[in-house]
Amino acid sequence: MTSTTGAGSPAASGGPGSGTGGRAGGALLRLRKVSRTYGKRKALHPIDLDVPAGRCVALFGHNGSGKSTLLRIASGRDTPTSGQALFAGRPVAEDDPEVRARVAVVGDTVACYPDLTVREHLELVTIAHAVDDAAGWIDQILADRRLSDHADTLPSALSSGQMQSLLLAAALVRPRDLLVLDEPEQRLDPGARQRLAELLVAEKESGVAVLIATHQAELAEAVADHMVALEDGQVIATGAPAAVLRRLGVTA
Repeated sequence: MTSTTGAGSPAASGGPGSGTGGRAGGALLRLRKVSRTYGKRKALHPIDLDVPAGRCVALFGHNGSGKSTLLRIASGRDTPTSGQALFAGRPVAEDDPEVRARVAVVGDTVACYPDLTVREHLELVTIAHAVDDAAGWIDQILADRRLSDHADTLPSALSSGQMQSLLLAAALVRPRDLLVLDEPEQRLDPGARQRLAELLVAEKESGVAVLIATHQAELAEAVADHMVALEDGQVIATGAPAAVLRRLGVTA
């Protein structure tokens, strides 16, 4: 698939989205024998995973397969019961300033301030991350996510698809070397899903590492370089997306 995002996107034009995590092929995120147990439940069995700069790894599986658990560990929002999770060679921890500065996350829950408009949410993110020319990037991201007409709207007045676009915009308007996305296609219409795929291709081209959990085979095959299929917290298939989908009997 060819990206149509082009040089106008922050990732493609050297703005806050430009990755600085190193050349493609180096493991920016590295998980070794990572597992997670909650009480007596084994949510994630030991897994090894590398996400190089400029590449996309897709986690594929049904709800409860372990995708979200793995993403929380990868972004430092949860601690593995065993094994080691490293970002840029250091333990992944959400309270580590370097991790917070370089890892952008769109999780599985909606978090926003009810009294801030769409634009004010993005302004808050740019202030927190000291983004240069913030107003310009905000305008560009609003246009890219089709939110320009809703810039002065409060979250309560947004549709579910528009809210998902706001969560994506908040991750895109700040610097990032690793982008972690938990089913970002949720609540998006077909056109918005296509734009999401184009965006993720542009992210890779700018050197950002992408780790995505998804139910959608078409999105995974369009953007991922490597796929890991999970079931009941265990890896059941891994490899090129098309090959894994064929093995699972899934049509993109």
